[in-house]
Amino acid sequence: MGITALTPTELAEGAAQSQIEFSDNRLLVDLCGEYDRNLTHLESQLGVQILRRGNQLTLIGREDARAQTAHILQELYQMLAQGRQIDAGDIAGLIRMGQTASADERAEEQLEMFRTGRLEIRTRKKSIIPRTEAQQAYTRALLANEMNFGIGPAGTGKTYIAVAVAVQMFTDGHVDKILLSRPAVEAGERLGFLPGDMKEKVDPYMQPLYDALNDFLPGKQLQKLMEERRIEIAPLAFMRGRTLSNAFVVLDEAQNATEMQMKMFLTRLGEGSRMAITGDRSQVDLPRGMQSGLRAAERILDGVEGIGFSYFTSADVVRHPLVARIIQAYERDEQPPA
Repeated sequence: MGITALTPTELAEGAAQSQIEFSDNRLLVDLCGEYDRNLTHLESQLGVQILRRGNQLTLIGREDARAQTAHILQELYQMLAQGRQIDAGDIAGLIRMGQTASADERAEEQLEMFRTGRLEIRTRKKSIIPRTEAQQAYTRALLANEMNFGIGPAGTGKTYIAVAVAVQMFTDGHVDKILLSRPAVEAGERLGFLPGDMKEKVDPYMQPLYDALNDFLPGKQLQKLMEERRIEIAPLAFMRGRTLSNAFVVLDEAQNATEMQMKMFLTRLGEGSRMAITGDRSQVDLPRGMQSGLRAAERILDGVEGIGFSYFTSADVVRHPLVARIIQAYERDEQPPA
């Protein structure tokens, strides 16, 4: 973090203080969180003490920590005032944004992006705000390119943001349908050993895509759109022979597509369509000796006009903080000895 917590001696000696007042006590309750858990999280991460009295919060600590904490509290309060719900991920994102700032001006510039909503993705159920600089760049690339690859470790929001952009473009009328796909490659049991018909066999592999859609669209509307086939979720193998026009197409877990499958999928792109391809090069489940189509596409398509590549690292993980540490540990283990 670069900021250490205050020692009991420093607190007793009267560290510097500053106050923030909030006009709406109801919003302040949500800002603090149940049992003040949001304040506790900020205290532990930024090395400050936060005291609550009435509609006023007192910040005790070093100047840089108090300034960053005040910025974050004000941004969270503005989100609540705009009718948004805040969670631990929003707080973590704002903390991360502040850590990349080299001066107060830089911090204010970054936090302004959250306030103005310039990169906000609006869907029927919720709005999504990219939480890291890599996520912001990825969102811009999805909107700017007809085809964009999102490559990086699990938990960085690659698929979640791509599906959110797809839903926004669909509801805004820029595309007529959404098509989400994954290679049905198993990391354990095989499709044939699972009970049920083809749909019942395939659905477990597609569940993360269903989960993302359920976050962005009301249940009845989503069911109706799927019945009308304006939203489709299908295994990659089912894409052969199709031309996907006026659609937003997302290929998830692309590292598990073979070279031939990847070429087949990419050439399905039709008029008025966009494609987002997401994958994690460290989690290939293909049989030994078979090259990942994602790696091949990354090499072959580099520099092709209209195709973008967005990269994520463990610093962009927005799941539990432990996930980032796990990824970093594996990355260190995979590095060759010096």
